[in-house]
Amino acid sequence: MVDIAVLKPKIGETLELTGWVFNFRSSGSIYFLQLRDGTGRIQIVFSKSEVDDATWEALQSITMETSVVVSGLVKAEPRAPSGIEMQGVSCRILSLAGEYPISKKEHGIEFLMDNRHLWLRSVRQEAIMRIRSEIEFALREFFYVRNFILTDSPEFTPNACEGTTDLFEVKYFDDVAYLSQSGQLYLEATSSALKRTYCFGPTFRSEKSKTRRHLTEFWMLEAEASFMNQAENMQLQEEMLSFVISRVLERRDDDLKTLERDTTFLKNAAEGNYPRIKYIDAIKELQKLGSDIKEGDDLGADDETILTKQYDRPIFVTEYPVEIKSFYMKPDPENPSYVLNADMLAPEGYGEIIGGSERIDDLKLLEERIKQHNLPAEAFSWYTDIRRYGSVPHSGFGIGLERTVSWVCGLEHVRESIPFPRLINRLSP
Repeated sequence: MVDIAVLKPKIGETLELTGWVFNFRSSGSIYFLQLRDGTGRIQIVFSKSEVDDATWEALQSITMETSVVVSGLVKAEPRAPSGIEMQGVSCRILSLAGEYPISKKEHGIEFLMDNRHLWLRSVRQEAIMRIRSEIEFALREFFYVRNFILTDSPEFTPNACEGTTDLFEVKYFDDVAYLSQSGQLYLEATSSALKRTYCFGPTFRSEKSKTRRHLTEFWMLEAEASFMNQAENMQLQEEMLSFVISRVLERRDDDLKTLERDTTFLKNAAEGNYPRIKYIDAIKELQKLGSDIKEGDDLGADDETILTKQYDRPIFVTEYPVEIKSFYMKPDPENPSYVLNADMLAPEGYGEIIGGSERIDDLKLLEERIKQHNLPAEAFSWYTDIRRYGSVPHSGFGIGLERTVSWVCGLEHVRESIPFPRLINRLSP
């Protein structure tokens, strides 16, 4: 048995396929069966006069999503999307499907989300999942060849990373724990041991948001490196995203076409050369563009959309005010009112996909910032130990996988970028 994805070079061979029927029609003595196997889709044409009675009888009973084993001759067919089809020889039913709930008619999004376990079988959702997989693999390869060590951070944590307002609290035997908001603090420890480390896994935010950009459970890759300053940090992020987008364009072109994705901005992103814009200049630009944002405000989704629509590739917004950023971000030595950080914003209105900064490496300053943020000093004692025993300059960032997938695929809502989304109003299937 072979996969549909590798059939094109096998024209002239008679082969066996396994898969699910996603469409069929009959024209008297000719039967057209459309098969998917997760790697691709193909049409198989059966002629009643050329197959045995058992095969023809099986074809007459087929329903949508019936699983089958078929054999046939691979033939060139210029009119087919893949350039090939098969002349059917035999068909055997593995499991006859019941009446399939997702039909060709229009369905509302809630119905499709309730049937997400089945909706994933559609050609569009297949394409999104393959692109997601390509992005994940490319990210891992990027860091592997640059000698970053994968050191996965825990999902149960005793304290918050960036504040306590959006934590999921869980019972932990006779204690209380929280689902991780970020693996960053642990990466700072592992990078002090291994110099360059990253983690890649689910993170959780109990933020009560219903926007198209938010999930309560999402995947994030976070990277940290000792002896790396913020300028080098941004360069690493640019090289990473350029590499990832290039891989998707190279290897998932057919899936992008299935999604009818205009790849102009993706090709620009693959080239690199992302503009760096200071926060204060971004505020001025937004005000000229009609936003009522003021200096000291954080950029909201609407502001990010307005700003990114002025550029043809991702941009960095750098050096935010210290008051609106996390306790661990290092102040700019030349202007301590601002921190050495950057948010990478995707074009076309998709907003922030990466956030990163240089971290405070001075023990005394870090302890002061923990106190200013009303965080429990005892809970962070292990974190301050990193500065107590051989502190060095270090920087890092996190990239949100689902937001990246949403932008690459051109999705209207982040819920389609993950197999089974968890939202404020959705915990199933």
